[in-house]
Amino acid sequence: MRFLEGNNDGEFSLTKDFVGDNIPEYAILSHTWGEDTEEVTFQDLKDGTGKSKAGYKKIRFCGEQAGRDRIQYFWVDTCCIDKSNNTELAEAINSMFRWYREAAKCYVYLTDVSTNDQIDLSLQQWGAAFGNSRWFTRGWTLQELIAPPLVEFFCSNGNGLGDKKSLEGQLHKITEIPVSALQGGPLSEFSFDERISWAQIRETKREEDKAYSLLGIFDISMPVIYGEGKENAFRRLNREWKYRLDELSTISQATSNCDKRSTTLPFQSSAATSRHVLLYPEASTYGDNSINSLPYATEAPFNTYQRQHEPPCLDNTRVDILHEIHTWAEGQDDRCIFWLSGLAGTGKSTIARTIARRYFEETSLGASFFFSRGGGDISHAGKFFISIARQLANTIPLLNQHICDAVTDNSDIANQSLRDQWQQLILRPLSKLDGNNHRSSYVVVIDALDECDGDNDIRMIVQLLAEARSLRRVRLRIFLTSRPEIPVRYGLSQIPDTEHQDFVLHRISPAIVDHDISLFLEYNLGLTGQELCLCDGWPGKETVRHMVRDASGLFIWAATACRFIRDGKRFAAKRLDIILHSNNSTSTAPEKHLDKIYTTVLKQSISPDYSDEEKEESYRMLKWVLGSVVILFSPLPIYSITRMLCVTKEDINLTLEDLHSILDSPKDPTHPIRLHHPSFRDFLLNKDRCGDFWVDEKEAHQILAAGCIQLMSQTLKKDICEMHAPGSQASQVKSSWIEKCLPPEVQYACLYWVQHLQRSGSQVHNCEEAHRFLQAHLLHWLEALGWMGKTSEGIQAILSLEAHVPVNESPNLHTFIHDAKRFALYNRTVIEQSPLQLYCSALVFAPEKSIVRRQFEEYVPPWIERKPKVQRNWNAALQTLEGHSFSVDSVAFSPDSKQVVSGSRDKTVRLWDAVTGALLQTLEGHLDWVNSVAFSPDGKQVVSGSDDKTVRLWDAVIGVLLQTLEGHLDWVYSVAFSPDGKQVVSSSGDKTVRLWDAIIGALLQTLEGHSASVNSVAFSPDGKQVVSGSGDNTVRLWNAVTGALLQTLKGHLDWVYSVAFSPDGKQVVSGSGDKTVRLWDAIIGALLQTLEGHLDWVNSVAFSPDGKQVVSGSDDKTVRLWDAVTGALLQMLEGHSFSVNSVAFLPDSKQVISGSGDKTVRLWDAVTGALLQTLEGYSASVNSVAFSLDGKLLPTLLVSNDWVVEGGIKLLWLPPDHRPSCVAVWNKSLVLGNSSGRVSIIRFKEGSRFV
Repeated sequence: MRFLEGNNDGEFSLTKDFVGDNIPEYAILSHTWGEDTEEVTFQDLKDGTGKSKAGYKKIRFCGEQAGRDRIQYFWVDTCCIDKSNNTELAEAINSMFRWYREAAKCYVYLTDVSTNDQIDLSLQQWGAAFGNSRWFTRGWTLQELIAPPLVEFFCSNGNGLGDKKSLEGQLHKITEIPVSALQGGPLSEFSFDERISWAQIRETKREEDKAYSLLGIFDISMPVIYGEGKENAFRRLNREWKYRLDELSTISQATSNCDKRSTTLPFQSSAATSRHVLLYPEASTYGDNSINSLPYATEAPFNTYQRQHEPPCLDNTRVDILHEIHTWAEGQDDRCIFWLSGLAGTGKSTIARTIARRYFEETSLGASFFFSRGGGDISHAGKFFISIARQLANTIPLLNQHICDAVTDNSDIANQSLRDQWQQLILRPLSKLDGNNHRSSYVVVIDALDECDGDNDIRMIVQLLAEARSLRRVRLRIFLTSRPEIPVRYGLSQIPDTEHQDFVLHRISPAIVDHDISLFLEYNLGLTGQELCLCDGWPGKETVRHMVRDASGLFIWAATACRFIRDGKRFAAKRLDIILHSNNSTSTAPEKHLDKIYTTVLKQSISPDYSDEEKEESYRMLKWVLGSVVILFSPLPIYSITRMLCVTKEDINLTLEDLHSILDSPKDPTHPIRLHHPSFRDFLLNKDRCGDFWVDEKEAHQILAAGCIQLMSQTLKKDICEMHAPGSQASQVKSSWIEKCLPPEVQYACLYWVQHLQRSGSQVHNCEEAHRFLQAHLLHWLEALGWMGKTSEGIQAILSLEAHVPVNESPNLHTFIHDAKRFALYNRTVIEQSPLQLYCSALVFAPEKSIVRRQFEEYVPPWIERKPKVQRNWNAALQTLEGHSFSVDSVAFSPDSKQVVSGSRDKTVRLWDAVTGALLQTLEGHLDWVNSVAFSPDGKQVVSGSDDKTVRLWDAVIGVLLQTLEGHLDWVYSVAFSPDGKQVVSSSGDKTVRLWDAIIGALLQTLEGHSASVNSVAFSPDGKQVVSGSGDNTVRLWNAVTGALLQTLKGHLDWVYSVAFSPDGKQVVSGSGDKTVRLWDAIIGALLQTLEGHLDWVNSVAFSPDGKQVVSGSDDKTVRLWDAVTGALLQMLEGHSFSVNSVAFLPDSKQVISGSGDKTVRLWDAVTGALLQTLEGYSASVNSVAFSLDGKLLPTLLVSNDWVVEGGIKLLWLPPDHRPSCVAVWNKSLVLGNSSGRVSIIRFKEGSRFV
């Protein structure tokens, strides 16, 4: 620690560094910084300069006051720290609280408080200025007030005002810091939330210092990283606090084992305020940052309990292919993926199990994931990368902490895109390993990728896995098996041949395959012969050769035959004979032989002694049960199937008793029934292949749809998990409790009833059962999906239903489903987070005429005594997409209308599902604000322009950066693709328009002529022209081929912020800071119309795809729709709480999307455009509301983090449209003032707050 000390000349000089126990007594200065150029620095003192600076007065005051107090040394932060030395600066920041705490005296020098003389220093004279001093608003001065035992306050002319003790009351009133904390009480007595609240109004010059200035308040040390931003700094602070909690919890546990007396820990609860949540939302989010808190596909690994009886390859079989795989796995080349492809039944999974077993025993198996169609969590990609990450964390202990850090930094990672999960949980953690791990290579085994639902997900998985080649310290070798399906082949085709190795299993020499099948049959049939005490050598080499021929290269035929024979027990020899004689066909097609073995097994399950009537009943039951088993979207145990089909357990057991050779029917009734091989499903559903055993797939779906609806109707109810509290969070409920309240068959029914109904082929509008179910149980169903974490799936189901119900044939049902869709979309966020709010917030804030509201209004809790006034009908906003942490400046629809892209000042580009509102991808890479985004015409790429002066091209499917186009000399304001997708145009603050080759990234042309920044550009529909709008108030048309200027359109009185062509290319629309929208003739340049009405700058304009309408977004917070022919205003869409920066039409012209400075993206119905209702009398923002009070204000209610909270308990979630700009509370009533002009009043009754 370095000090200042005075000399005999009245000057000051720096001392040497004092360390350890040698630090002398010292005084310390607390002050507010002025301009950096006016503060005296370390270098100034070294150079003997700085005396002329304004800040030297503070140093002189501190030195003189220390002299009067007979203290030789004093410390001032501006000049006692060498801030050019990052190490010294970081040490000082982490030590600051301790340095102030250990000071003999702390002098607070208030430059903005003055007194007239030294005689009258009464509080009345300077009290107001003292309370308003800038010193109380600065971040660093919080610890400077709390840490030192003795703090003395001085005005600008050096007069003493008092100390921390004498001014205790005033300090408490000004800062709201408890007196006990001001008196030096242990900060451990105050919660994290309360300590954070003390910094609520305090600001710092550098945004990261908001977090760094709190290190001492929480007794935390962490690295100082200027440039990381406030959010990252607080995220790290939160993480360090969580670690500290864990440590203290461990200490507490150990202490309690030895001493049962009460122990106070720093994290014990207290009556903390919640105001800080609005400033630092990440600070109070602890949660479980362990990788084990993430959803995991428990049946994915090769060695799960359910797979224990699935064998590896026999010795001396598959020798060559196994050798080739081992050579690849242990190689050092860049081929990080080995793809083993093969037709159904050729033994891919057995090879995968063999590879996994070998490397598991060698402790170099990183992870394994065995997909299975219809297998629940292992039938889709939702938990794929998370499951791989959890296994890698267990295999590589040093990796665990890096993954836990990733979970802490991305608490919602389980709901993020596959790319984000891969990068955050696997690729980046692996890249952080220091290379000292005892192994440098790990094998990851992925089996049956073709059985993963979703072709796009398969393609993405393949391409993401290929990025493992970038790892250097620890290498991943990905062993992958699948049928040769198009999605897998396409994914691999995008990877250079030098980075993957392929092997086609069904192209192995037939002689080698037959040899391996022969060994397999000899081994398995030999075991059966031994078990049943059959003659030595049974069944004989000739019989085995016969069976090898019948197998026709399919291991699944051999495996099914062996199981069928073994299950016959004392009739094993007879069953062998049946197989030999049933396969006397001369056909050489492998499928025909497989059909024969399956038919044989099924026939043997029906006794020949049955009467014709009994046989017919047996056939019916067999097809009914098997049909349900093979078409299930996720496997279920026998008990669940009995409930679904309303049959007895005995009936199912008897039906499946002799089918163990094709079905895995575990003895444990809680374990699901599975097919041994997916080829049996193909067989059973094909009438030409299985004859009398054919299952009508549509009929089977109809049976299951009816079973699902009946089961849900009997089971679902309000608060099914018995949580009672309206704000109960789904994330806080243990999965075991959810599974108890919602058993597997009920969860299955909730997820899949609509899919079964659709695939049944029946007319949905004629399904009275479905209509009755929705009218009685819609909220119960959505609640169950919320607890299950499947809200998006429920919304997708409702959308599917709406699409299949014709309006003209069933208007009532269609209207109900449409209203249910609006209800679910509007409340998606709260259903996911707090499902019980369906009966509170969702109903209370639904429009008056909402069918769902009227149908279920009786469910609103009685403690909501007065409901807020709401709009009569659903407004035009279909969805609000929340996730960006800063203003959204640009939005666009994909050409197929299925996705939305948004660009934000948080430096990210985000891709959203336009149907469910789910976040699909977060594209990171820009170093500054993203001003403009657009899709390519084929929807496969996204282009973005940023304040970092670059244009970037992204793969919209997997989210990878394809190109970075550099050349602009200033911010890039606008980007667009040409209609053929081969070019990109960009405009910039450097006054130029640039054309780029979208394939190779080369600069094609630079169009110069504007005299100010170019804010917007667009291609004409034929790609031959480019239009640009500029800060020089003009619109210009250019030849896209030659770069020649064609037209200059003048008329705007302010900057032109947005331009666009009409679909036929004959008109141009422009929006300007002069508050107008103008339509121009693109051929002759004449002004056609001036559309007036906006009250502020027009930031964005666009034509509808049919050319009949124009949409505009403005700083007046509105979106407006205009008739492009007459210029009439058609709709004014209100709801955003900040400027509207970007607008666009959906390709069908029925919806509009808008992005705003309120950090949201909103979807609007462009047809209805219904407006919100407001309390009359306001024409602008409501700045303040209050009751006329006759007594004391009792703020028992408050609004915090989008919730109405009472006594720390969450009561009512506030949708985006109802979040207040100001709040007033009186007793049990709450008034919410909204920036739109709406005032809402809600009153709550006394009593319990249960749902």
